[in-house]
Amino acid sequence: MEFINVTVPQDQIWMIVVGFFIAFLLAFGIGANDVANSFGTSVGSKVLTLRQAFILASIFETLGAVLLGAKVSDTIRKGIIDLTPYQNNTKLLMLGNVASLSGSCVWLIAATLLRLPVSATHSIVGSTVGFALVIHGSNGIHWVKLATIITSWFISPILAGIVSIMLFWTCKKFILSKHQPLEPGLRFLPIFYAMTIVVNIFSVFYEGPEMLRFNLIPLWGTFIISFGAGTIGGIIIYFFIVPWQRKKIQEEVSRVSVVSTLLNMNDSEETGGSTNTTSIKMPKESIKKHHKFDENTEQSDTSSTPTHLRQGRSTVTDAPEAARLFSFLQILTAIFGSFAHGGNDVSNSIGPLVSLWLIGTTGYISQETSTPILILLYGGFGISVGLVVLGRKVIKTIGEDLAKVTPSSGFCIEIGSALTVLVASNIGLPISTTHCKVGSVVFVGRYRARENVDWSIFRNIVLAWLVTLPICGGVSAAIMAGLRILV
Repeated sequence: MEFINVTVPQDQIWMIVVGFFIAFLLAFGIGANDVANSFGTSVGSKVLTLRQAFILASIFETLGAVLLGAKVSDTIRKGIIDLTPYQNNTKLLMLGNVASLSGSCVWLIAATLLRLPVSATHSIVGSTVGFALVIHGSNGIHWVKLATIITSWFISPILAGIVSIMLFWTCKKFILSKHQPLEPGLRFLPIFYAMTIVVNIFSVFYEGPEMLRFNLIPLWGTFIISFGAGTIGGIIIYFFIVPWQRKKIQEEVSRVSVVSTLLNMNDSEETGGSTNTTSIKMPKESIKKHHKFDENTEQSDTSSTPTHLRQGRSTVTDAPEAARLFSFLQILTAIFGSFAHGGNDVSNSIGPLVSLWLIGTTGYISQETSTPILILLYGGFGISVGLVVLGRKVIKTIGEDLAKVTPSSGFCIEIGSALTVLVASNIGLPISTTHCKVGSVVFVGRYRARENVDWSIFRNIVLAWLVTLPICGGVSAAIMAGLRILV
């Protein structure tokens, strides 16, 4: 990216500096709140630890931001309001972008502290409309485009939930319901991996970033590349990964049987008061420590969970073979979802910042200039920091409190919601990843057990969704009104 000397008056440069600072705080809030959508179910199902989730999310959120983020950033920046009325008054637009970033930042961090997963997309759109209403009233807002975006917010959780249920139904019918689920699961493994690879690569190459010249690849070329990579990946999985996993999972299942036997022996000895209790306790502690299915997991605190939910969730389990099989898949789909989230939601933090930067470096408003890659990286970095510092709060809500998630349901939840988000990102529609993931968790959770979903938490989440747009719009409008008076 070529840097151009700032041409705006010196007394306006502060807006760019403040904008960068607030954009980082907003990206921080998105990381703390929204990244739970990608890895919450993986942590909740005990497939990944928090530390592992943080590392993977930091890498793939940033990659998604760079490879996919520019497309949605342009929709946020250009699609909601008409920039033409601001051509002769760039100062107003710069103030508006500062107000927009501030309004979103305040609400998103507040919601995170309340452990409520809210939509960063809602936040930035509401804030953008808020400052625009203060400046030009209802004129200059693309109401049709805004209505399309808002409609997608309500449709997306339903679509994501339906896709996730269909995937889980398929897994249940052909794998989970079998007496020995390992072999059917291994047969489907190459298909699952190939499908994930195809969708992921297609999303990158289809009208991809200009810096990598992916935008020059024709549609038929994108199909060949993505399906070719998926086919090759499926073949590799079939000939190399499947035999390895078969052997590894069988060893793990055997180990589980030994552990269960020894633990039962220990319990019997303790109940009977045998003098040999100590000799059994030692291997018990050692086996527990090295038990593969339980290692590196954080047990949920169910003491505050209502009795009916504890009873309902006790029926939501995976067989050991299925749990191990889907654990590998869930890690892949979590990465898939993180990549999609980075592409879709980094735009929320850097969309207004892009406008500030382009005005500051060119001196005029451009509807055509592409999003600078360094700003995309800046947003990705802020998201990663927010995840590490505060991410565990909303991760617990998504992955544990809302509904019980196992590796099999987690896989279906993640790939169903990620498919919905990636399709939306590639057509430039900034839908809410939060809505998609919560919709998938609720749909699949309710499908698995009647008493699995905590409807009181879901009610609070929906209420937070409903007030997000007006709160952010109101805060942004108030800040904009104050800035017009002070500046």
